[in-house]
Amino acid sequence: MMALAWATSPSPVNLRFGSRTTTSATPLVKKQRSSVSVHRLVGRGRALAEAAPAATCDEQRRQQTEDMLLRLDEDGWVEEHMLSLLTPVAEAWQPADLLPTFAATADEHRSQVSELQARAAGVPDELLVCLVGNMVTEEALPTGRVDMPQVERTVHHLIARGMRMSDPSCAYRGFVYGAFQERATFVSHARTARLAARHGDACLARICGAVAADERRHEAAYTRAVARCIEGEPDAVVRALAAVMRDKVTMPGELMTDGRDGDLFAHFSAVAQRAGVYTAADYGDMVEHFVRRWGVAELVGGLSSEGRRAQDYVCGLPRKIRRMEELAHNRAARMEARSVSFSWLFDRPVLLH
Repeated sequence: MMALAWATSPSPVNLRFGSRTTTSATPLVKKQRSSVSVHRLVGRGRALAEAAPAATCDEQRRQQTEDMLLRLDEDGWVEEHMLSLLTPVAEAWQPADLLPTFAATADEHRSQVSELQARAAGVPDELLVCLVGNMVTEEALPTGRVDMPQVERTVHHLIARGMRMSDPSCAYRGFVYGAFQERATFVSHARTARLAARHGDACLARICGAVAADERRHEAAYTRAVARCIEGEPDAVVRALAAVMRDKVTMPGELMTDGRDGDLFAHFSAVAQRAGVYTAADYGDMVEHFVRRWGVAELVGGLSSEGRRAQDYVCGLPRKIRRMEELAHNRAARMEARSVSFSWLFDRPVLLH
């Protein structure tokens, strides 16, 4: 899911991409054709920055946003490094390529559906929970073993609830958040794909793999943008990175509910941890990856005293996160087994730990 907030208020905003509605703040780069004008992107960013309420975006922040957009627009950088990541429409994957088609005869369609159900029969419930939780923010669910009305109600509740994001202290926080969020969803979808293949559902594996590849390109776009910005404003970007880390990287689905379970996201996360789809260790690996990718530890010049403190904090985080994960793992090992019923699975119980 490519969703990004920058220079905005903390209130959720509902956006519509074609026929799909998603909840996020204003994105700089959206899923659209490669013919998008760079000048249109930059012009839209300037207009939004200028129109931002004074209460949440003062003159300094507007200037910072303007400078950031100008840096990204220099020498055709966006065209070369970001728009080049878009998949040509003719090559983009479509659900109809992988799922039963209504264009087939009745007998052919029944046969295709029967094959899908047979493949999905071996997928364990814990993986189905991970699949639904991952896909709620993508609005694509390739399986016949879940309660679709309950899944759709979850999507509707999430759209209404929106997404919790703190007011960014500077324009760079949105890029940093986007890089982390997209990498996390890439990891989750890719692991779901591998586990689906291991349990015999090759079609589900292909679909989750295709979504993971989309998320990987989104991650690349945000990662490149942060690297570009850090060249000109290392102090501001490192401080933004530290601020995002202190606030924690919350996922777009954090406020999900099915109308019954008020702790649905926590329960989904616990199942994902137990299944190995996304774990606390992955978060530590992710922080370490971006610290290395953006050369945070090697930054010397251009840092204020606050910037150096932010640098030390960020570079020391992976070790702290791994220690916390180890302690949490030890606590979980001493806890009694506990299950929770998921309405997505017709109220079947799934083990949390």
